[in-house]
Amino acid sequence: MQGLHIPQRTIMTPGPVEVHPRVRQAMSNRMLGQFDPAFTSIMDETMERIRQAFQTKNKWAFPVDGTSRAGIEAVMCSLIEPGDKVLIPIFGRFGHLMAEIAERSGAEVFRMHAEWGTVFDPEDVIAEIKKISPKIVGMIHGDTSTGRVQPLEAIGKACRSEDVLLVVDAVATITGMDFKTDDWCIDAVIGGTQKCLSVPSGLAPLTYNDRVEKVIAERKNIEQGLVQRERKPNPRRIHSNYFDLTQLQDYWSESRLNHHTEATHMIYGLHEGLQVVLEEGLEERFNRHRYHEQALTAGLEAMGLKLFGDPASKLTTVTCITIPEGIDGDQVRDFLLQQFGIEIASSFGPLQGKIWRIGTMGYSCRQGNVLQVLMGLEASLIYAGAAVHKGEAARAALDIYTKQIQPSLA
Repeated sequence: MQGLHIPQRTIMTPGPVEVHPRVRQAMSNRMLGQFDPAFTSIMDETMERIRQAFQTKNKWAFPVDGTSRAGIEAVMCSLIEPGDKVLIPIFGRFGHLMAEIAERSGAEVFRMHAEWGTVFDPEDVIAEIKKISPKIVGMIHGDTSTGRVQPLEAIGKACRSEDVLLVVDAVATITGMDFKTDDWCIDAVIGGTQKCLSVPSGLAPLTYNDRVEKVIAERKNIEQGLVQRERKPNPRRIHSNYFDLTQLQDYWSESRLNHHTEATHMIYGLHEGLQVVLEEGLEERFNRHRYHEQALTAGLEAMGLKLFGDPASKLTTVTCITIPEGIDGDQVRDFLLQQFGIEIASSFGPLQGKIWRIGTMGYSCRQGNVLQVLMGLEASLIYAGAAVHKGEAARAALDIYTKQIQPSLA
């Protein structure tokens, strides 16, 4: 029997990312009981920090215990009743996931599809909303499988005018790119700890407004028989206890009604991760992510690699690279990991084996990491026999780092 040994890694994937040192330190603190006033005050502070990070004045802003998918499922299964119409515009893997969750909750799901590497013209989505009249539109803001970001403001305002609920997966963008929950008229937003927040995977911070609260309260009254209404039978419907937002509200409210045993140390980590974000400042943080993305993409293109996807809709936090012809992408990734200790990602579905994905998120988004991944990838490609412009990647990135003022890293 040997003790746990964790090798040294530079993580440059679209998630998880490197945990901020202050978060690691916060998570090493002593245990508190979940109803200890010292801990419930931390819960209240965490809620306020989520509001600020999500740019909202919503009453409800709290984390769901579980990965980002847990947050999506909590919102969708709390809102959807059997037979509800749900529109899901899909431009990557995670739209398919949201559609599956909606179907498992009993919804009648309508899908739109955009070619992977592109996003939707908001007017096309708005036209479909008016045609279908769904109860809910579920959208991904930034899909890491394709490295694209979907404009949401016009869609959000159209949903509000049509009395449609807009639920958004912002896991890849919250605190890494601008996201205005209230200004864009978004009713529910789900994030994740393991990406730009630089906290370990295990919580899904979310927020929702009074429009969502009204729907789930009405549904609770129906479930409890306080309101009579004919319900459509649907054998596929799954109504969760653990992911019931009305019960989670009770737990995160002043009444502190017991729902589950809170993951106290994860809350410590989220609390500190949000504090780091707010100390840096949201706009400063967005600028820092753009700055390092610019250095990374300059280096990749100088190396002779081709970026994948429509540049007009590129995610700041994820860069997709077309794998050069004749090169085994998985072998290069494995060589980069084993010889340099640097991890990048492949992709899914129709892009499996065709692109690599490099994340510049949160604490991983810094100059040393960008230069390491450029030099390590260049050496790995040369070893694999690829024709690259030797030495040009680091030079191009350094041109940016030496000629522009670097945003500070909190």
